[in-house]
Amino acid sequence: MSSTEDSQAELTMDYDRLKEINDFDDTKAGVKGLVDSGIVNIPRIFIRPPDELVEELNQCKSTLKIPVVDLSGVEVEDQRKKIVDEIREASEKWGFFQQINHGVPSCVLEGMILGIRKFHEQDVELKKEYYTRNHTRRIRHTTLESSPVH
Repeated sequence: MSSTEDSQAELTMDYDRLKEINDFDDTKAGVKGLVDSGIVNIPRIFIRPPDELVEELNQCKSTLKIPVVDLSGVEVEDQRKKIVDEIREASEKWGFFQQINHGVPSCVLEGMILGIRKFHEQDVELKKEYYTRNHTRRIRHTTLESSPVH
C-alpha cells in the first residue's frame, strides 16, 4: 500500500465529519485556537481527499488569473451595472476577486488589517462571544465558512 493510500485510509476510517466540525465549533477558538494549543497534525476537517485534489490539479491550467474588478466609474449608472455584473460573475465562478480603483485609502486598509490581527490575538474567551455559523448575526467569526457541515 502506498503512502497516499495509507493517508486516504486514515482519512476515511471512523471519520464523522459533522461531529468533528461541531466539536471544533464548540471550542469557539477557531484555527488560531488550534495553533495556540500547539497541535502537531492538521485536523481532518481541513484535509481534502487526495483523489479530489489530483482531479482538481489535472483540471487546473497555469494560465488562470484571479478576476480583477475595476470600480472606477461606479457612480455612473451604466458603468455601475457593468461592475455589478463583473462582481456577480467573479463571485459565482471564483468566490473571490481583486478590486482596484476602490477609493479606500491605504491607511484605512492597513487599519482594518491591524484590527483583524488584534482581534485574532485576543484571548479565546473574549472571541468566543463572536464565534458562530449564524449568518444573521452582524458581527461574527467562524472557520470553514463556505465548507458544508456534512
